[in-house]
Amino acid sequence: MTTPSSTTTTRARFLLLGDSHADCIGRAARAADLPFAGGPVGSGRDFLGPFCDTDRTGIAFRADGAQQLYREFLDTLGARTLAELTVPLVCTFGLSAHTVATRQNWDVHRDRHGDVPDRFLHSRLFAGLVTATVRGALAFYEHTAALGLRVLAPLPPQRVPEMSDPRVFFAAQDVIAAELAARGVETVDLRPRVTDDHGRQRPVFCRQDDTIHGNDAFGRLVVAELLDRGL
Repeated sequence: MTTPSSTTTTRARFLLLGDSHADCIGRAARAADLPFAGGPVGSGRDFLGPFCDTDRTGIAFRADGAQQLYREFLDTLGARTLAELTVPLVCTFGLSAHTVATRQNWDVHRDRHGDVPDRFLHSRLFAGLVTATVRGALAFYEHTAALGLRVLAPLPPQRVPEMSDPRVFFAAQDVIAAELAARGVETVDLRPRVTDDHGRQRPVFCRQDDTIHGNDAFGRLVVAELLDRGL
């Protein structure tokens, strides 16, 4: 996780909360002089299971570090609680598809050829397992919906590390995106613009020093899409 950055000299256009996938979005927004508040507050796996407590006005992160950053971001916006947020929320919680797709978690479902079969990936059982895995993030988005917030969630870079099963990655991502949409979240889907014929992130949009993240070019596309949507 990198050090987050908030804009204070001009009214922020959005609040950014997320895992490390939010980093390239923040960098691109700063490079474009687009004022915002927020940044990454943890790693992807931190925001799958339950990670916050809620009440009628907002949330409290259970991890002290995330809560401290969150409070600093709200202070930048002049808000005491999430309910007082007057700008859209851009968030990547729950979209760590490569973690959900960790290979050994799905070994019991493989066929004799070592593959996770299509019939399972399209089954209610699979959808239920994925939904249970990201239940913390879904609870968060249910709460933002109850507060009437506009929330936009960029889908993650289409990069599948060796630790993850590609078929599970893509199927799980579709399940998660559908669950977010059902909770009023606007998904930002750049797949037609950044992937090759196999659905993988093209190198020009990949950070070169790891196997998971998007680079600044990918971040710029996300920011451009946010601007197109009125942010």
